[in-house]
Amino acid sequence: MGSLGIESSPLQVAIVGTGIAGLTAAIALRKHPHINVVLYEKATELKEIGASITLGPNGLRTLQRLGLEDCISDQVGYRGPNPISRFYRHWKTNEIIGEDYYENVNEHLHYTARFHRGHLQQALLKHIPRDTIHLKKKLVAATASSRDGVKMEFQDGSTATADLLIGADGINSGVRTAFVKGFELEWSGHTAFRGIFDAKLVDSIEGVPLDSTHWWGPDTNFFATRLARGLFTVQGGIYADPQDPVAIAKFRDGGSWDKQADIQLLREKYVDWNPVVKALANTCPDIRYYPNYFCGSSLPTWIFGDRVTLIGDAAHAHGGAFATGGSLAIDDAYALYLAVMSVFPETATQKPSSAEILKALKLYEDTRRPHAVRLLKVVHANNEMKTKKILAETQETDEELRARAKRGSGTTWLHEHDVVKSFKEALAASSKADT
Repeated sequence: MGSLGIESSPLQVAIVGTGIAGLTAAIALRKHPHINVVLYEKATELKEIGASITLGPNGLRTLQRLGLEDCISDQVGYRGPNPISRFYRHWKTNEIIGEDYYENVNEHLHYTARFHRGHLQQALLKHIPRDTIHLKKKLVAATASSRDGVKMEFQDGSTATADLLIGADGINSGVRTAFVKGFELEWSGHTAFRGIFDAKLVDSIEGVPLDSTHWWGPDTNFFATRLARGLFTVQGGIYADPQDPVAIAKFRDGGSWDKQADIQLLREKYVDWNPVVKALANTCPDIRYYPNYFCGSSLPTWIFGDRVTLIGDAAHAHGGAFATGGSLAIDDAYALYLAVMSVFPETATQKPSSAEILKALKLYEDTRRPHAVRLLKVVHANNEMKTKKILAETQETDEELRARAKRGSGTTWLHEHDVVKSFKEALAASSKADT
């Protein structure tokens, strides 16, 4: 027994969602000897589903900090032969017209890696006891109070309680719905089409790059990369006016998330592109819809009832822009872990009070929300620009396209973001405010 019986009264943490955000948070928090973590997942089984996911240096560094080298190894994620962050090729000529270079990345495991989402999820699951995960638990209601903690209700009629609730349940978050009434996701007007298939199918296509590659065109892009374990993935997309009822019916409402789509949508979109892209589109056997949503910076806070918070897409869905969603979620989880540790160190003699939990949540939000708001402003601006071009029926000229590619994405601040540095800055600001 501890001096005040802490072993008999650990901090009870409930995490809703077993995606990348939820699993990372669970792995981190379970490092504390006096935190008990329980995960709730609406799916009926944990299986390898989903599309590809990219992790940049920031997310990879964070997973390494957690001792998860096995989850980011070359056996799980694919890295191209060249240490270049991103290659951009011309849609028609196939020539390289732009590159993003790393600024402060020197370790192989930190080079941008592409994963099958299911492979990454399964690798993370190996670090979590299965008896801590409860399946078929769709959250339908939740309440929180300083005195009574968090109470959760699930669709199957069961209930649960916790000291802290973490919503890691994605863009259609049940936790967010429980505490933010009337909130609706906005559709960006972009719908991605993604396919994953056996990499052997591309062996006969001449000129397929070994590096992950983005082809930029006047009105859309095309992305292709190898994945680990003998897989290959392609991604195309269609941009439309997000207010157009025809587009809404066809791509937003008709193309619900991760739904089978007509492969001809992909093939017809890229019929006039260079031979490599055209061949990849024709080789891909099937695709799925992914209408891109984002919640903007409209959530003024990620904290509810001093015991509830959100991480990952539940907090800041951004439509997949810059392929940074996975790393954002991982850094969210780690920042939350650091914040909890700041009020509840392993040497603590009793679990934190509701006021201390709130302090930790505010510290987490101060660390992460400004970063997410900055990203969402960029996403909004980009989508507004694209919508204006669609309405004006104009396209980017070839000169403008080449100039944009030459500049690169300008997203080093995202992909090489230092979450530990940001946390220390937020902690220092919080300590100064308390004095």
